[in-house]
Amino acid sequence: MSVGEMLAATVPMARTLNLEFLETTADRAVVRMPDQSDFHNHVGGPHAGAMFTLAETASGAIVIAAFGDQMTRAVPLAVKAEIGYKKLAMGVVTATATLGRPIADVVAELDAGERPEFPVVIAIQREDGAVTGEMTIVWTLRPNA
Repeated sequence: MSVGEMLAATVPMARTLNLEFLETTADRAVVRMPDQSDFHNHVGGPHAGAMFTLAETASGAIVIAAFGDQMTRAVPLAVKAEIGYKKLAMGVVTATATLGRPIADVVAELDAGERPEFPVVIAIQREDGAVTGEMTIVWTLRPNA
């Protein structure tokens, strides 16, 4: 089962928004949200909450792709998030997530008994390539008790 299939199966919100997982690797995750009138805002584009969920889902996909081999000893959790809406989003939007720290550094902290934190940076784009939003989510790997 791919990371995208796993997320779609275990995270109902990803299914609700009909998110499409285009790429999920330890280097980047790309998730697309189709244009759906049920999730529009007052100006006819995707609602801010739907775009937040799209970006958060892309961040979760890269975290699982990068740290899936650590899941037997730690649980990934989002710690905090910040999003900026830069331009009007209309139509299909795509979120591209990248890790802000090397995987080896995060795993080394986990090996040392720490609870590592690491940022995931996400760009949200329209089909014409314009960046409509930018988000940073700080994740942690919480060691299992």
